[in-house]
Amino acid sequence: MPVALVWVAVSAKDLSSCDLRNHAGHLASRLAGRNINRKISLARKPIERFCAKAALEVSSSKPTSEKVSGLNGFQELCSVRTDGGSEKPMLSSERKVYEVVLKQAAMVNREAKVGDNGLLDVKPDLVLPGTLQVLEDAYERCGEVCAEYAKTFYLGTLLMTPERRRAIWAIYVWCRRTDELVDGPNASHITPMALDRWEQRLEDLFNGRPYDMLDAALSDTVSKFPVDIQPFRDMIEGMRMDLRKSHYKNFDELYLYCYYVAGTVGLMSVPIMGISQDSHATTEDVYSAALALGIANQLTNILRDVGEDARRGRIYLPQDELARSGLSDEDIFSGKVTDKWRSFMKGQIRRARKFFDEAEKGVGFTDPLSPDIRCN
Repeated sequence: MPVALVWVAVSAKDLSSCDLRNHAGHLASRLAGRNINRKISLARKPIERFCAKAALEVSSSKPTSEKVSGLNGFQELCSVRTDGGSEKPMLSSERKVYEVVLKQAAMVNREAKVGDNGLLDVKPDLVLPGTLQVLEDAYERCGEVCAEYAKTFYLGTLLMTPERRRAIWAIYVWCRRTDELVDGPNASHITPMALDRWEQRLEDLFNGRPYDMLDAALSDTVSKFPVDIQPFRDMIEGMRMDLRKSHYKNFDELYLYCYYVAGTVGLMSVPIMGISQDSHATTEDVYSAALALGIANQLTNILRDVGEDARRGRIYLPQDELARSGLSDEDIFSGKVTDKWRSFMKGQIRRARKFFDEAEKGVGFTDPLSPDIRCN
């Protein structure tokens, strides 16, 4: 279940459980000046060309007044019972992911160079002979890819400042190319060794040794913004999971997968989008909200694509929860819609909405559309 990055501008919309199930793939976009809620959506779809046309999905829900933050908050989200009850949270995947969040937040705080005016310094363009033109061409090509294969996403990026826009394009294209490795026309030929080579290529571009023009755009981006390599590595790990795994025993396993293929993009993007100077949120809170949004969208994608995944022999639903609902793999593969199935899906939707609620709180944390990158 690979992913593509989609940043869009949308207004909050309260969706019923039925709406979420039936319309999760529909985009409701309303651009309203500065009252813009920015969402990260991660969509997955098989492709036949160089960069797939990403499926654009945004689901949002009415935020609750109850605050859920930090590791305890994510344990609470991840331990939501799909039958409406409560259970002892499973910690392993959440703790592993939350440690990444803490490291990302700490890195941004450590590397941010804040001047007397409170603005985060962005490293200037390289000025070696010919470098600027090469980079201009690289970013232009990334923009063309976005415009062709993710039209609404591309329009959303036009609301950003030029520096952010180009950086988000570069991240989008890298995510798209990573997605293709396991879900593109050559997916049947991809081996773990191929992913190892892709990861080495990632290491090279982070060290200023890009392999091609599109790598050069991302290499330049990570040299200017405090973007860490770990979320990129983790996304590749998600691709490895798709090669070796087609079922998930419980939500703890599924949560880790959702982080790898979707939550990572939120962590990649926060340093680009910046944090509002007026926000009282900590850097950790911002990263947690971005992570929650990635998880929420991936859970929504899973519920939307149950049939498509089943036809590929994959079930991205917790096996233990299926069993508790009286359902089996055979029920999924046969495509039967029964009362048991409807009840099960309502529980899954309830969990996804909890993550959307948490992500909604982070909308106001991002920096307004201005030429400056700001940091707490």
